[in-house]
Parts: sequence; structure tokens; C-alpha cells
Amino acid sequence: MHENKEINALFHLLDDPDQEVFDTVANKILLYGKDIIPNLENLWENTVDESIQERIELLIHRVHYQDLQAALRLWSRSDVQDLLQGAILAARYQFPDLMASQVMTEIERIKRNIWLELNNYLTPLEQINVLNSMIYNYFGLKGEEVSYQRKNQFFINQVIESKKGNPVTNGIIYQSLCAMLDLPVYAVNIPRQFILAYFDTFIDFSEPVEPEDQRILFFIDPIQGQIYTQQDVDTYLKRVSVPPVPSYFKPQSSKRIIQFLLEELSKCFRDDKDAYKQDELMNLASILGE
Repeated sequence: MHENKEINALFHLLDDPDQEVFDTVANKILLYGKDIIPNLENLWENTVDESIQERIELLIHRVHYQDLQAALRLWSRSDVQDLLQGAILAARYQFPDLMASQVMTEIERIKRNIWLELNNYLTPLEQINVLNSMIYNYFGLKGEEVSYQRKNQFFINQVIESKKGNPVTNGIIYQSLCAMLDLPVYAVNIPRQFILAYFDTFIDFSEPVEPEDQRILFFIDPIQGQIYTQQDVDTYLKRVSVPPVPSYFKPQSSKRIIQFLLEELSKCFRDDKDAYKQDELMNLASILGE
């Protein structure tokens, strides 16, 4: 953005020790939106005072965050919420310059390889065996239980890069591939787990979804693709002393999955210095509940 007198005047006030003055200046700079980021980056490079650099970094973050809020609202209100696009938006919290193509190219490559192996004569179980072979053996995706010390496993771009995720991000990749291949696989609401289910029909999330309207053929653990039966899940619920209720078997919308991803990611920022990140992520999650 071409610098004008107002921008220059605002930049000169960034070192004002009065917090109220800084807040006023920051709010005016935010009104310029992401077009002002190159100016802020240039200012940072030409600033020697570390405390002023920190203020500029915070401003750049706030501009990106403001932009992300708008993008998430747009995604939330679209007719169809693409799950992978939602995960890319969530990753932009940490990687604001992330391009969707960086993730999509790799996902498309895996999809193409799976598609070549699928045919109309395969049973649902055989289809999933093909997926598992391609995702976990050919592509080499690994999975670990959720750990809030490993926040990189919540960012879809880093999972694709390192080939190591947790149940949530692995599940998003798995479900997205199923959607591309016209397989009715959706996350369900089993307590303390992120589990996928192969349904006997496709789900229309534009209508109210009732668990009793669909039948689950089997369950899939996205950590490594292990298949579970209804009896396996019932045994698990009994073991953790949770009575089975229909809502646990309800397919989850893309919006709810990304909301859950953001809520879980927020738990990675528990230090006092990162408390604002936890607040921001929970705020992003709340946008999806509007």
C-alpha cells in the first residue's frame, strides 16, 4: 500500500508509551486491512527498538486475525462447507500466508491413486481397505493420540508435510478423501474419541440430522484406519461407564468438526504469554456456532 500522511503519522505514534494512544493508533491501522501488512513489515525491518518491533508484530497478527475471522464467517455461511477448506482456514491462524493449493495438490494426488483402485463391485469394507492401504501404506500417514504439546499435529499443512497427525486432523483428511470419492463416511460424536463411521446413505446437512434416520455399517479409527463394529463401540462405552445414547452416533457437520478442531487447538496455548491465543481460537470456534 502506498504510504500517505495519515499512515506515516500513525506509524510515528507506535512508540508512544501511553497504552491508550497505542490502542487508538492500532485500531486505526486495523481499518486498512491486510493491504497495510507490507508497510508494517517494512517498518519492522527498519526499526531497531525491540519493544516497537513487538508492537508491530502484534499489529500484523491482529490484521491477519481480523482477516481470518471474516474468512471463517464467509465459509460458515456458504451453502456447502468444504471440510478441507475449513481445516486450511484453521491452519491460517498460525500460518496466515498458507495457500490452499499447498494442501490440495497432495490430497488430490492421494485421491487419484485411491480412485484408480476403486470400482463399483467392491463392498463398503473392501472400499475402506483400499483407502487404508493408500492413506497409511502408500502415502505413509501416521497417527498419534491427541497431545496438546504437539500443536503442529492440529495444522493440516504440517500434517501433510510431516505425514503425522492426530485423530482429528487424520480424520479430516480421511473424511475429505471419502467425500471426493463419493463414500458416505462422516465423523460421529463418540465421547473422548474422534471416530469416523461408514453410513448406509449420504447425509444432507442442510436438513436437521436425526441419528435414527441412518444406519452405521461400521466405524473407522483415523489414527491408523482400524475398523470397529457396533459391538466394539458398545464395549468401549461400557468400559468408560458411558451409557449409549443416539446422539453419539449422529454424523457431525463440517462446521462442527472445524469448531472442535479450533477448540482442541486452543488447549495447546496454556502459558500466560499465550493466553490471548487461546482466547482468539475460542472466539474463532464461537463464530462457527453463530
